[in-house]
Amino acid sequence: MNRKTLLARSLAIGIMAFTLGGCGAVLVGAAVTGASVAHDRRPAETIVADKNIYLKANELRNTNPDIQQKADIDIDVYNQKVLLTGMAENTTIIDRFQQDVAAIASVKTVYNEVAIGADPTLTEATEDSYLTSRVKVSLFHVKIEGFDPTRVTVVSSQGSVYLMGLLTPTEADAVVEEVRYVSGVKRVVKLFDNYDA
Repeated sequence: MNRKTLLARSLAIGIMAFTLGGCGAVLVGAAVTGASVAHDRRPAETIVADKNIYLKANELRNTNPDIQQKADIDIDVYNQKVLLTGMAENTTIIDRFQQDVAAIASVKTVYNEVAIGADPTLTEATEDSYLTSRVKVSLFHVKIEGFDPTRVTVVSSQGSVYLMGLLTPTEADAVVEEVRYVSGVKRVVKLFDNYDA
């Protein structure tokens, strides 16, 4: 995660904490994070593989001078699938980075959603982080027996919301239906893997 994105997410978390009443929001966030690990449907070895993929992709990004100077790319990994979002000055940078990430051991797929353009402003990055927070909160309205909203990975970029996770078809459809009505969502991209309950 680059500094601008980290700062934007920190600001969004601060806004959410203030809006939801301070300490309670922090406790809810901590509880959700703990629940996410405890209820993860991925096998332990896949969770470890995802962390390793992220670390390697992050290193590739942070040691690439073109990306550091001419792009703002975010990396998310779930179930050995990599989602790239953000902005870059040209397709050459994006395509080369996608190929480098795809060559990492155990990567199954790379979803390249990086757009061409200037780096997002701090305001735009903050809006995306805040949108992610609103989408995550909306998932608690999905009323399906056994559904755990912490099993959904939410990534927002320029109003597009990307959804990853291991869900049943019924859960996936309900999540998309809920998310598409969240204020500020321009597009919902469903990247779920099917879970056979």
